[in-house]
Amino acid sequence: MNRRIQVYGPLAGRFRQAALYLRRWFGVHWSVVDSNLLSIAAGARVYDLAQPYFVGMPHHPSHPPYLFSLTKKHGDMHSPAGHSSAADAIAMGSHVGTHIDGFGHFSCGGKLHGGHVAADVQSYAAGLSVHTAERIEPIVRRGVLLDAAGPDRVLAEDAVLTADVLRGIAEGQGSVIGAGDVVLIRTGWAQYWEDATRYINAVRGTPAGPGPDLSGAQWLSSHGIFAAGSDTVAFERVPSHDMPVHIHLLFERGVHIMEALDLEALARDRVYEFLFIAAPLKLRGGTGAPLRPVALA
Repeated sequence: MNRRIQVYGPLAGRFRQAALYLRRWFGVHWSVVDSNLLSIAAGARVYDLAQPYFVGMPHHPSHPPYLFSLTKKHGDMHSPAGHSSAADAIAMGSHVGTHIDGFGHFSCGGKLHGGHVAADVQSYAAGLSVHTAERIEPIVRRGVLLDAAGPDRVLAEDAVLTADVLRGIAEGQGSVIGAGDVVLIRTGWAQYWEDATRYINAVRGTPAGPGPDLSGAQWLSSHGIFAAGSDTVAFERVPSHDMPVHIHLLFERGVHIMEALDLEALARDRVYEFLFIAAPLKLRGGTGAPLRPVALA
């Protein structure tokens, strides 16, 4: 197959970054001029990597819960022709559900990534003025899945994903991680999503669950990745009061973190390499944003 895909506009650079992957996977040849993007998806399977939102859904105790209600039901009002409509309202934190962390989510010693003094660039009303969610561009990048649990399995809550463990998973899958990639780690905990108590696992006072330790995070960042994500509420191994993985990735290295992903279908089909596409909500001043990610393979 030899198709000529043409792209216009501000996303052209992002598509260039995925070009080598698409050429190898789909046999697509690129020219950045037009906007005939539908051809990219022809013959590909689309995997939805987002978790659903619902009242009572899991949320980290540090963040407010998801709230939902209809504000108008069908039948409350009718047009002269008998038509009716319904509407609803939601409220939630920006780090609830499937989401991405901005670099302003964590600080160290009173400073944000890049040396910004946190006190000088924040307010309750306006949020942050640097590293904000609306400045995270739509993401079109090569994705790699590291299935730490193995198909149909779930990691124990005390499982620690060290550098050696992650390296072994990648080698076992034959996965190669490159600069600019999005690396997603499956623990299997997405299977608990409908049971908030089990998923958050905070019965001892703070959430507990599997994830990378600092050495694992350093191994990931050493590849020059754009973002790392997982199917857990905290990404890193918790409890961890100092959150060293968040500090290393967000503050020290400028690597985004994604949490509460649904990676079950990718693991079931043993899809370890794919085109990752996602668009964070443009929340002005936000430290993070809800995300609807998909994988094309």
